[in-house]
Amino acid sequence: MINVECRTVLIPPFVFEQLAERLAGDDRHYRSASVSVETDPLDLVRAGAALFSTAGYFGRPGELEIGGLGVAWRTVAPYGHDRFEALAASLEWMKGVNPQLRALVGFSFDPDGPHRPEWDGFTSTAAVVPMAAVVSERGSRRLMVTLPPGRAAGEVLATLAELGEQQPPAGMQAADHAVESRPAPADWVETVRESIDAIRRGTMDKVVLARSVIVRADVAPGAFDLVGRLRSAYPGCFSFGWQEADGTFVGATPELLIERQGDRVRSQPLAGSAPRGEGEEEDRALGEQLMASEKDRREHAVVVDDIVATLEPMTGQLTAPSAPALLKMANVQHLASEVRGVLESPRSVIEVAGRLHPTPAVAGLPLTEALAFINKSESIDRGWYSGGIGWTDPSGNGQIAVALRCALVRGDTAHLYAGAGIVAGSRPERELEETRLKFRPLLNLLTEA
Repeated sequence: MINVECRTVLIPPFVFEQLAERLAGDDRHYRSASVSVETDPLDLVRAGAALFSTAGYFGRPGELEIGGLGVAWRTVAPYGHDRFEALAASLEWMKGVNPQLRALVGFSFDPDGPHRPEWDGFTSTAAVVPMAAVVSERGSRRLMVTLPPGRAAGEVLATLAELGEQQPPAGMQAADHAVESRPAPADWVETVRESIDAIRRGTMDKVVLARSVIVRADVAPGAFDLVGRLRSAYPGCFSFGWQEADGTFVGATPELLIERQGDRVRSQPLAGSAPRGEGEEEDRALGEQLMASEKDRREHAVVVDDIVATLEPMTGQLTAPSAPALLKMANVQHLASEVRGVLESPRSVIEVAGRLHPTPAVAGLPLTEALAFINKSESIDRGWYSGGIGWTDPSGNGQIAVALRCALVRGDTAHLYAGAGIVAGSRPERELEETRLKFRPLLNLLTEA
C-alpha cells in the first residue's frame, strides 16, 4: 500500500493500489497498466514536470489530450530525409505491449536541425512513451503507467502519489522584461522585399519567411502554466508543451497537418490571415476582405493543391472544398480548407506526415527553391517551430499539428517564432504586421506583468 499524508493530492491513493497490483510480476519486459481517474492531463504535467527531465502535453479540448511525465521509452530518428520512416519503424514495438499506449511525437522544420544552443536537448525527430500519462479520450480519463525492463513500480508510484492538486495557472509575476527582435524588423522587411523580387523573376511562387522575438523577464515563466493559459484562451487550437531538461517548447497552433483514424486521413491547411475586428461589423468586414483577397486566395490555393497532390497517390475518395472557409480564432482569422481521404494501403500517421512536411504553408513552392531561399536568408534557427508535434498509438493512428504560435522557454528567456507566406502580391509592411499578430498570444502572456 502507498502511504500518503492527509492532504489534497492530485490522484487518490486507491488508484496507486490498483496500479501496484496490475504492475506486479515479471520485470524483464515492458509492463503497462491503467486506471480510470478524473485528473486533467495538463494538471499531471504541471504538478510533476519539475521532478522529471522530460515531460509533455498535447491536445485540444473535446479531442484526445495526453499529459505525460518521464520516459518509459524514447527513440530519436536519424537526421535526414528518411527520419519519418525510421521513426515509424521504431514504434512497431508498441503493438505487443498495450493497445492503449500513446507516444508523444515531435520534429523540427529542418531534417538536419535544430542547430543552435537555445535548442539544446531537442533533436530532429523524437517520440516518447511517458512513464506516467493521463489520457483523456471519448469522455473518460485514465492514468497509464508504463515501466521499462528492470524498473520497479514502487518508486514511480510513490512519486506520483505525492503530487499535489493544481490551482488554475497563474499569470506572470515579473517586475520587468526586455523584448528583442531577431532579425530587426527593418532587416526582415528587406528580406521580404528580396523574396518578392525573386518571385517576380520566376525563381519561386511562394516562400514562407520566419522571424523571432526574444523576451527576457526578471522571473522565469512557468512553461506548463503558459500552456494552461493558452488552452483556456484558445480552445480551438492544439495546445502543447514538450520539456527537455531546462527547455520547454510551448504553443497553441490552429493548424492540423494530418490526422489518421483507421484508414481515414484528414488535413486542415491554413494560409491567408487577417486580424479579428473590434466589433461584429468590423470583424465581418475583415473576414469578407480576406475571403475576397486575390493574394490570400492564391496563397491558400497553393497549399491546398500541394496537399491534395501529395495525398492523392496514397488515398481514394479524396475530397477538398472548391473554396476555403473562414476559421475564426480569438485574435486572428484564417482561410482554411479540410482535405479528407481514405488510405488505400496501411500507412501510419507519422509516415503520412513525412510525405506532407514541409507543406507550402511553412516553406513555399517549389519546395527546393523555397528552402534554398530560406536557408540563405533566414538568420534564426527555427528548431521545432513550423515542424510538427502530436501523438500516435500502436496502430499508427494519431494527430500531428503544425507547430505554430509557439515559443521555446528556457529559464528567464523565451524565444518566440512567427512567419508569413510571401507571394507576388505581398506587401512587406503588411507581412510584418501579420507576424506581429501571430506573436500576440504568447507575447501578451509573457509581458503582462
